[in-house]
Amino acid sequence: MSFYAPDAVWDSSPLGMEVYEGQAAILGFFEDWMGAYEQYEMALEEALDLGNGVAFALAIQKGRPAGSSSEVRLRYAAVSVWEDGLIVRVTNYTDIDETRTAAERLAESRE
Repeated sequence: MSFYAPDAVWDSSPLGMEVYEGQAAILGFFEDWMGAYEQYEMALEEALDLGNGVAFALAIQKGRPAGSSSEVRLRYAAVSVWEDGLIVRVTNYTDIDETRTAAERLAESRE
């Protein structure tokens, strides 16, 4: 959690989930999310530094929920905003192309 600002925001509302504010809340979300799986992995398909403190990432998560023999997958895009070497906000989306365009616009607007 050391690369998150103390008041960082993890926003999964575009995925129909919650918004978590602060390192402790974000860590709690990660622990709950990963703890629901007997097997879990995440891989980055793409990561881009768009400049001006904005990054775009395309990721896939795979896992087998506890007590299940089935695997679930989530492919999503994330836009992160960095300030002074720390993440201040991450927003997660399912529409990859729309997210990439929005991230590029955000990077340009922060010039």
